[in-house]
Amino acid sequence: MLLLDDSKKLEKALGEEAAAVIVHVFEKMDADNKRELATKADLKAELEKLELRLRHDLTLRLGGMMAASIAIVAALIKLL
Repeated sequence: MLLLDDSKKLEKALGEEAAAVIVHVFEKMDADNKRELATKADLKAELEKLELRLRHDLTLRLGGMMAASIAIVAALIKLL
């Protein structure tokens, strides 16, 4: 972002029209850079997605271990 003093210096050195073009280019670059930055909301949303995925994976693993345990106990009872 160009400060007012900087834009005035550009106008003085290059002329009003050229300075306006340069200021516009810098403002566009600044806007593009801001769009690429991660905000707290972005990070929180990603963290929530990760937490949900981990919870889902954990539930599947625990369910599989429970099913295997029940099958083993049932097989042992059948043998006895």
